[in-house]
Amino acid sequence: MELIYHGHSCVQIVTGGKSLIIDPFLRGNERAVTRPEDIRTDAVLLTHAHADHISDADLIAKANDAPVIAIFELAAYMSWKEVKTIGMNMGGTVDLGFARAKMVQAFHSSGIVLESEKQIIYGGMPAGFIIQAEGKTILHAGDTALFGDMKMLGERYAFDAAFIPIGDHYTMGPDDAVQAAEWYNAKLAVPVHYNTFPVIRQEAEAYVRQLQNKGLNGQVLEPGQKLTL
Repeated sequence: MELIYHGHSCVQIVTGGKSLIIDPFLRGNERAVTRPEDIRTDAVLLTHAHADHISDADLIAKANDAPVIAIFELAAYMSWKEVKTIGMNMGGTVDLGFARAKMVQAFHSSGIVLESEKQIIYGGMPAGFIIQAEGKTILHAGDTALFGDMKMLGERYAFDAAFIPIGDHYTMGPDDAVQAAEWYNAKLAVPVHYNTFPVIRQEAEAYVRQLQNKGLNGQVLEPGQKLTL
């Protein structure tokens, strides 16, 4: 299994000759090194409706004839963009054939802001995903604050890798993200959702050192970098 970090919260999982991509945000992300038209994937998963998580979803889905998988309300919105969708809800699991994706809680907000119309479209509840394939279990925590059920997830699942936001301001910051990593108890914690904008600037290497001081394994991935499990 190959994990590719495309910057911000965008993670691609390649397994068995297939792939899925989570929260594609490449256009408008100055740190991204991959263009949306270069992505080849079989499914697009969205954790919530904010622009920095869905902006390239329809383009990638159409180019690959791939379904967009998201919570029911966001899936309905994406269907209006003439893409195939699979709407689901919290606690549910979608079998993609090459991988299983379970939707789990995240504590955040979710909506599509239409600036010109001064409207906000409700995007459903925010979420994270547990991906299982090749005997591996990967967590994408989504955008989230720290909350106690992270510990429950860590007790129920043996995570091989967990992608955890550290940016602060819009999500939890590094200190809370260390606690989250302890509770998730993944073999490897990878920081995401940082440095894309000035307000979420963080020292990812310092976060990894905090993990190491707790006896946890962390790794910083640069945009475009791959990790093999």
